[in-house]
Amino acid sequence: MRVAALGLRDGDRGRLSAWVRSSSVRAGVAQRARIVLLAADGVSNTEIAARVGVSRPTVISWRARYEVSGIGGLRDEPRSGRPRSIDHEAIIAATLTPPPKKLGITHWSCRLLAARLKIDASTVARAWRDYGVQPWRVQTFKFSTDPALVAKVTDVVGLYLAPPSNAVVLCVDEKSQIQALDRTAPMLAMQPGLPERRTHDYVRHGTTTLFAALEIATGQVTATCQPRHRHQEFLRFLKQVARAYPDVDLHLVMDNYAAHKRVEVRDWLATNPRVHVHFTPTSASWMNLVEVWFGIIERQAIHRGSYRSVKDLNTKIRAFVDGWNDRAHPFVWTKTADQILTKANRQKTSKSGH
Repeated sequence: MRVAALGLRDGDRGRLSAWVRSSSVRAGVAQRARIVLLAADGVSNTEIAARVGVSRPTVISWRARYEVSGIGGLRDEPRSGRPRSIDHEAIIAATLTPPPKKLGITHWSCRLLAARLKIDASTVARAWRDYGVQPWRVQTFKFSTDPALVAKVTDVVGLYLAPPSNAVVLCVDEKSQIQALDRTAPMLAMQPGLPERRTHDYVRHGTTTLFAALEIATGQVTATCQPRHRHQEFLRFLKQVARAYPDVDLHLVMDNYAAHKRVEVRDWLATNPRVHVHFTPTSASWMNLVEVWFGIIERQAIHRGSYRSVKDLNTKIRAFVDGWNDRAHPFVWTKTADQILTKANRQKTSKSGH
């Protein structure tokens, strides 16, 4: 006898399909969702059991659970047995309480807290996992104290989201003190089952500073390497950028590094009115998109390299820049100034002026 197709409640098909595709839903729940979906498509109980890999009575049971309780009936019910005797909320409360000074620690480990509460360390670990508490992790934050924060954020974000017509927007900065590190032994190439390997010790051969200007509309980069990181080198790079973009207004986004504001730089800008400077707020260099590009070159070209001299390092940096410009793509800013300022909330917790 053919079994009638299972009728789904409104909106349940989409949720059940999402459960089947999800990698975060428990395997048992995803399996039950698949049983119900197949039943809704008119597949027989025997065929569903064969496809899903369960018994026919299991298919009938979950069909019945759905018919009675809907999608909620597919979730796990509380297990029978002795109730939990250890209160996880108490464990979390103890975790959030600073350790006694006599212990000399900054945060709890599961074993130290378990010893203090006289319970098993696995119980502490389970409570932390259930509540998403991770005492071993720490993140940093900083609030800008720039009095012109709102104006600068609005100005820079405005350039990104609505750049001036017939003008070029460039993000300018320098990556200083890049070390030419030479490993004391040749690197071992990556193999199946093994990552690339290198010695932990190295020889220093000096440093270089990478000056770069990222054009946000195309992703093209104008760059040069200089031996030092002073206003003289920065001014020399500005002149290089101006030559690279002749006869067009330039809008340069820069941070508040002292070399960017030297009188020699200001005098040159005064004699070149087509070059306009827009400073990011203090403690907000992350708003300069060239910092994203610096992260890319660090990961893809510098960090894992081995260099016998500064000249060798500079040559490989230039090779990366040339290769990058062949495959460059626009850098797209998505956050509005209001979204940034709302999240920043301007809490006055930092007194740093840089």
